[in-house]
Formats: sequence, C-alpha cells, structure tokens
Amino acid sequence: MSRTVLRYVAHTITHTPEGGITAEAFCMTHGCNESSGPRDSGNDAQDWALAHTGRNPSHDLFRREYTDHARVTRTE
Repeated sequence: MSRTVLRYVAHTITHTPEGGITAEAFCMTHGCNESSGPRDSGNDAQDWALAHTGRNPSHDLFRREYTDHARVTRTE
C-alpha cells in the first residue's frame, strides 16, 4: 500500500497578454439574431454595433462579451 502526501500550494491567475482578448457584440433587439462575430479588438466589436444601429435605428441594445486568456502560476 502506498502513501500519498498532499500539501497546499498557493497559485495565482492573471491575464496573459500573448493570448489577447476577443470581443463580440450581440444585437438584443427581439427577432434580430445578428452579432459582430469574434473580433480581436473591443473597438472592432463596438464599430460593428454602431454600424448595425446606423442601418437599423431601432436596434440600440447590445450584449457585449469579452474573453481573455489567463495563466496560472505558483506563488511560492
């Protein structure tokens, strides 16, 4: 029978720039299922939303999602 020794090791998680950030905007107007699609910049997703409202003035509510990459490292 083998014995296992467990010990607590503290870790942190932080955004890692090399992974970048992905942004996406979704039109929340009832019946409109359009979205910007994943963009490499929050500004690109925002520009899509502004243009979408420009073409469809009553489409003025959006959900924005941002995804980043994070790295876990030991703090010891």
